[in-house]
Amino acid sequence: MMRSRILELFADHGILPTTQRIEVAEVILEKPQHLSAEQIIDALKLSGSSVSKATVYNSLNLFAERGLVREITVDPVRKFYDSTTAPHHHFYNADTRELSDIADADVRFLSLPELPEGTERESIEVLITVRNARS
Repeated sequence: MMRSRILELFADHGILPTTQRIEVAEVILEKPQHLSAEQIIDALKLSGSSVSKATVYNSLNLFAERGLVREITVDPVRKFYDSTTAPHHHFYNADTRELSDIADADVRFLSLPELPEGTERESIEVLITVRNARS
């Protein structure tokens, strides 16, 4: 993604551009993908970047807070950052540790529970955990 487009997205999401944030954004927003913070750190190192681990985590938290990326928690210790922010769901393969998309239209509900009083639905996100078939 071009830096000019990243700067537009930052402005649209109220994110102050810094060199380090732009570098993190260049990795996660390169294409529709799901990356962990560690995968982003590895990609930055391969490109010769010196962005610190703490800065990567802080940038990703800010990006998720502002709606630039979606944070997907697959278990208590594993998070992915999704560059696709439109409504959709996910498969998580516990063997390969890969996350893949499920189109929003492919998940249907017959009914939903009544919402707590004074609330309204913001979103529904389904995570289906799978394993490789055993032979």
